[in-house]
Amino acid sequence: MDFWGTLLVLARRWYVAVPAFLAAVGAAFYAYSTVPVTYTTTAVLVLTAPNSGGTLPSDPDQPLLQVNPLLNFDHGLDVAASILISVMSTPDMVAEMGVTSGGPTTYAVTNGTNNLESLATGPLVFVEGESLAPQEATAIVRKAVTRIRQELNARQRQVQAPVGTYITVSEAVPPTRPAPQQGRKLRSAAAALGLGVIASLCASFAAESLAAPLGARLAGRRLLRGRLLRGHRRDAGETPSAETPQTGTPAEMPDPAEAGKTGA
Repeated sequence: MDFWGTLLVLARRWYVAVPAFLAAVGAAFYAYSTVPVTYTTTAVLVLTAPNSGGTLPSDPDQPLLQVNPLLNFDHGLDVAASILISVMSTPDMVAEMGVTSGGPTTYAVTNGTNNLESLATGPLVFVEGESLAPQEATAIVRKAVTRIRQELNARQRQVQAPVGTYITVSEAVPPTRPAPQQGRKLRSAAAALGLGVIASLCASFAAESLAAPLGARLAGRRLLRGRLLRGHRRDAGETPSAETPQTGTPAEMPDPAEAGKTGA
């Protein structure tokens, strides 16, 4: 059905469409007012190599040249960042961080995107915390940053790397001030309103499709009721008799006294 046909159906069945639309608006308002506001905090970590690089000189009298850690990026730092992102995203680690499914506080450690197939995009690790309370969002981010440092040192000890070659973690962007997020409230209200509008259209078209059969059925019942009523009247003796002329008015009965005089 085209647009104008839909408008005609809504106009004819306004008594169905209007209450359904008002119910949809009420549901959207209820969803917007009940969904709580969340706060998010973000921190960015950068992995750097030591000044002397990733190797130690075999001869102390001939040390390696020292370089700026910010100029010493290589693929190894990307791999280390990928390892940290993977470790911090496991269900066991999430449970150790005190985050429960459906809880008020969550965190995410990513490479800045949602593309899980390309974790090693650089030596940057993004940490985001979300909670109903702003201080809890900041706390979970700081806790995640501390745990990332611990996991990085544990992995380097595991591979028996020399202490002088340890990769370090620096806060390129410290945890930001918690910012309120209205997206969840708006999405919930929009979803409730959209479902309500769809329900209003479905109810209007359902009423339109049922109107004709229902009207025919009611008309048939009225016709049958009239026929039964007329048959009941005939059975009760209300049919016209010889005492009643065809005009439907009662016949005048002759006076007995006048009838006697006439016979005499």
